[in-house]
Amino acid sequence: MTALLLADADLRFGIVYGLQRRDPAIDFLPAQGIIPDSMEDPDVLALAAGLGRVLVSHDRKTMPGHFYRFLEKGDSPGLILVPQVLAIGSAIEELHVVWACGEAEEFRNRVIYLPL
Repeated sequence: MTALLLADADLRFGIVYGLQRRDPAIDFLPAQGIIPDSMEDPDVLALAAGLGRVLVSHDRKTMPGHFYRFLEKGDSPGLILVPQVLAIGSAIEELHVVWACGEAEEFRNRVIYLPL
């Protein structure tokens, strides 16, 4: 089964849009309407877990620590971290490779740092 994705509020929308255009089979929810801008990282991780979706974020500074603390209490579908400086086209390609080559279970409780 392929992974379902959820964009964090900080993720550039062009990445979500571009990845969906690149491969319409990808189920990638944008943050808009799902994650309020003021939602704290632990709550975002809980929301993603509740939805059964791998969270995709630019937050390489604080999100990993929150993620590992979250795992102390339960499981997570996973976290993919995309550097803010990575060009949108490169981010789309990297995410596509990770999504296409992995099954949902392979993301569980893992942090994946892009680029690979």
